[in-house]
Amino acid sequence: MRKKLLNIFRFLFFLSIGIFFIWIFVRNLTAQERSEIIASFRRANYFWIAISICIGLASHASRARRWVILMEPMGYKPKYSNVLMAVFVGYFANLALPRLGELGRCGVLARYEKIPFNKSLGTVITERTLDLIVFILLFILNLVLQIDLIRQYVNEKIYTPLMHSLGSVENVGLLKWAILGAFVLLIVLLIVFRKKFYRFRFVRKLKDMGKGVWDGIWSILKLNRPIEFIFHTLFIWVAYFFMSWIVFLSLPETSGLGLGAGLAVLVFGSIGIILVQGGIGVYPAIVAETLVIYGISSIIGYAMGWLLWATQTIMLIIAGLSSLILLPVKNKVSYGFRIFNTEESI
Repeated sequence: MRKKLLNIFRFLFFLSIGIFFIWIFVRNLTAQERSEIIASFRRANYFWIAISICIGLASHASRARRWVILMEPMGYKPKYSNVLMAVFVGYFANLALPRLGELGRCGVLARYEKIPFNKSLGTVITERTLDLIVFILLFILNLVLQIDLIRQYVNEKIYTPLMHSLGSVENVGLLKWAILGAFVLLIVLLIVFRKKFYRFRFVRKLKDMGKGVWDGIWSILKLNRPIEFIFHTLFIWVAYFFMSWIVFLSLPETSGLGLGAGLAVLVFGSIGIILVQGGIGVYPAIVAETLVIYGISSIIGYAMGWLLWATQTIMLIIAGLSSLILLPVKNKVSYGFRIFNTEESI
């Protein structure tokens, strides 16, 4: 009972954060601006949105194939169709609670392919580790390629307003020295008390994460088909990129945006999805603020954010529900199985 209440609380907590961000943005809109957002949805060219959905499905199909390759060295050869539907079930579950998707898709394979839950979960952790590496590389690439635009945005939206709020030159100087002093103090504390820092749980987690990243990289070399695995890893992220960028073509105001804007939306939008479950409320706001850098009004940017979020979310809901229905039919088992009962799967 306690665990169920905790899950309900977590779901409501993340949902409330999303609703809060929606309220923050919408409360400052005029009636005309709200009408512009609604009009953007009506005049959008949904042909490009349909193409985006097809690209999204291709990325998930590639992810399923990559997962099959990861399980081969352990001696498991699951049916591709079951793995693909397990991936969709996982994404669908992730819309509700963090990390529930990883448990859900491993539970599917435990039920329908008799693959031990802990074995498949280990491959999912490797998957996530490698995706994290790719994301970090894309984040750095985005900063390098668009440093001038980002610097200009930071100066206009953050640095200049902050300097005005501080008032005098003396206050600005004191703030700079305070930041520098705090940074130096932090380094000194890390050096002097480095052994004691390892006693903190979050420090140990960071250390374990670093080790996991290293182990994940080396595990690729042990695969039967490392080249194909790397291809699918790259394809997944290229598909993610075009899945976002191609939706720009659905509105006249954003149709002229280049690939740089698509990369920025992919990187910063992914952060929003990480921060708030499913990205509800946060993702459209981040997309709107990101597109401001490229000269798009916040109203049009917000409409584009909702188009992107709705496209991806609806696709995952339909694919996830369809998979939950088709899995027992295709495998001829009872509908009564509880996908997320990990205790039965281990």
